[in-house]
Amino acid sequence: MELLTRAILSFPSAGSIVLRVQNHVCTWKNHYMPNFGKKNRFSLKHWRLENGCYSKNPRGLVCYSSAQNDPMLPSGAETQNAKVIYSVAPAMGHNQESHPECNSRVPAIVTALEKMELTSKFRGSAVVELQSFKPASADDIASVHAKAYVSGLEKAMDQTVDEGIIFIDGSGPTYATSTTFRESLLAAGAGLSLVDSVVAASKLSSNPPVGFALIRPPGHHAVPKGPMGFCVFGNVAIAARYAQRAHGLKRVFIIDFDVHHGNGTNDAFYDDPDIFFLSTHQDGSYPGTGKIDQIGRGAGEGATLNLPLPGGSGDIAMRTVFDQVIVPCAQRFKPDIILVSAGYDGHVLDPLASLQFTTGTYYMLASSIKQLAKDLCGGRCVFFLEGGYNLSSLSYSVADSFRAFLGEPSLAADFDNPAFLYEEPSKKVLQAIQKVKHIHSL
Repeated sequence: MELLTRAILSFPSAGSIVLRVQNHVCTWKNHYMPNFGKKNRFSLKHWRLENGCYSKNPRGLVCYSSAQNDPMLPSGAETQNAKVIYSVAPAMGHNQESHPECNSRVPAIVTALEKMELTSKFRGSAVVELQSFKPASADDIASVHAKAYVSGLEKAMDQTVDEGIIFIDGSGPTYATSTTFRESLLAAGAGLSLVDSVVAASKLSSNPPVGFALIRPPGHHAVPKGPMGFCVFGNVAIAARYAQRAHGLKRVFIIDFDVHHGNGTNDAFYDDPDIFFLSTHQDGSYPGTGKIDQIGRGAGEGATLNLPLPGGSGDIAMRTVFDQVIVPCAQRFKPDIILVSAGYDGHVLDPLASLQFTTGTYYMLASSIKQLAKDLCGGRCVFFLEGGYNLSSLSYSVADSFRAFLGEPSLAADFDNPAFLYEEPSKKVLQAIQKVKHIHSL
């Protein structure tokens, strides 16, 4: 247990920043670094901040932040045979020691991908890493978030020079460092560049690559007026608006399988009939939203589906949900693109919740969503990293998602231990499924 005396910033509508000091007691379960051996262990020293972007040698990731440098997207020839295209924005400066949403998360995934030979170094043209991308613009962020919040957060960075770490939200808690604003823009921009790349590839091939934004801070809790629950900007929500505005993809289907309800995404589109938000999450978990009867408002009524699952729900529950709820919803909605808030904190080993998903569950979701996109919207699909705080289960599960995108067999059996699992609450799961099917006439 750690006692933190923390400065908390709120962002009222007037745009001023109100500072108050509170005492906060928080307890985190242990989370673990993946044991890949010294040869493959990822060094945080490999990453450095340059002009607001991260560059990693020798892989040569370069992110341009100046207006005159346009994104260097892969050419059609480069993506013609690609099955996966991904971007990496690890936010190494956005970090608080002992906090579960720390800067070890994305490097752990990158290490796993390299160790398991799932990068372009080993897979050639089948796997493409986006080598350059611009941060999201203020206008991109303001398509979802209040301008007062965006400008207030930027100004708050001056305070971090003196205080080091500040807390910008009372629930979560959500912290900020001197690089948080720049790195949050970069995370959102990495997702937008993937949307550009996947859409461009879909014009040349009926089987474009799946995009995966390996980014942080996560985004699905960030509400239009401010940060929340470890999240700064709503990366998926911003990408949805961008897909509509930049590419004319009017109907966007968002799947959120994080263990926690994506309240920020939910709120951003609650009255919008053209963006369907579907969330599966653990009933009663943070932030306490996402009730089954929350289905949208006004013109958007029916375009929000929330399915709270009882604690202990696992692979059988999620497979049933996918077949009986997600597929018919998507088929009826007829999306132009599918975006995914990919939270890996529903894993049985994750410390912040109590579902029983396994690495195999995430392989199934990745494979099934890829096929759904191919069937309904020309294969256009981009995943965005959200939660996942046991670094071993997070990295192995993302790696198995890559295998699903590549059309290769799952290696979940090499990681998952059946001894951790117990009987799922099947009766309660089926009752929840039947109720949501009734509400939405599925």
